[in-house]
Amino acid sequence: MKLDVSTHKLFGYGSTLRTAKRLTEEAVRVVGRSVAGRMPDVKVVLTGERNLAEVATAAEWETAGCTDKRVQSRALRNAKRLARDTAGRVIPLADGGVLIVINVDQHPNEATFAITVVHELVHAMQTSRKDVRERLIAGLRHDLGVEKQSRRWDREHERCLEAEEKEAYGREYLASRVVPSAAA
Repeated sequence: MKLDVSTHKLFGYGSTLRTAKRLTEEAVRVVGRSVAGRMPDVKVVLTGERNLAEVATAAEWETAGCTDKRVQSRALRNAKRLARDTAGRVIPLADGGVLIVINVDQHPNEATFAITVVHELVHAMQTSRKDVRERLIAGLRHDLGVEKQSRRWDREHERCLEAEEKEAYGREYLASRVVPSAAA
């Protein structure tokens, strides 16, 4: 398991990057012990609200194999609309790892950052489970119009996403082990 923490178009955030590296390394250990699955290679990118959408959609396009410029621009517009309320996102990568994009504007202190990192790392662990990665990639391909799925498959996919989200929210209490002041 490799862990890489970096920034995208953030200048003057050196101390934030160092803190994020320290907290992420500890969160990987805590989540790895507590959640079923195997931690994949994780790349964490810290960025602002303006650049969150472009980093996330670029990774989604690469994973889904989307080359249609009209579809890409529509997906980018939708992602920009949702970026203000997004604290973090997990995108499965084509090479088997995951990309975690975190909006630094949503995290005023270490405690809120720890909660988000733990939440997103739980999602990363879920991608190592049987058939989850394939389903997520098929969902990306469906959403981008590369390969359409049936309505029945789409409903089942939504149910699985809700269950995974519920599990991730249920494990946010682990952030208190990463930062004692992060009582979720």
